[in-house]
Amino acid sequence: QVQLVESGGHLVQPGGSLRLSCAASGGELSDYAMGWYRQAPGNQRELVAIIFLPGNTHYAGSVKGRFTISRDHANNKLYLQMNTVKPDDTAVYYCSAARSFSPTFYPLNAYWGQGTQVTVSS
Repeated sequence: QVQLVESGGHLVQPGGSLRLSCAASGGELSDYAMGWYRQAPGNQRELVAIIFLPGNTHYAGSVKGRFTISRDHANNKLYLQMNTVKPDDTAVYYCSAARSFSPTFYPLNAYWGQGTQVTVSS
C-alpha cells in the first residue's frame, strides 16, 4: 500500500520562502505523475503544481513564477519550493500520485497524503 507523507509546512511571513517535502513508500510510483494540491478553509481542493513523466510541469496561474515543483525519483520524494509567499497561499497542502487526471488536472484514483499546514501571516 502506497503511503505519502508531507512535511515542511509552517508559519511564514508574507514574502518569505519555504519548501514542502513528500516522502513516498510502500509501492512503485515510477509510472505515476505526482502533484501538489491545496485546500483553504471553506474552499475546494485545488491544483498547485504537477510534475509529469518525463519531467514536464504544470502550475496553477496563481503560483506560476513563485513556486517550483521537483521530484527525486531515486529517493521517492517530491518537493515544492515556495517563494514570495502571500496570505492567499495559506492552506493545507497535499501530495498526490496518480496515473490519470481530469481535464482540469485533478488526479483520478489517486494516492493522497494527510496534508501539511502552511500559514502565511505577519
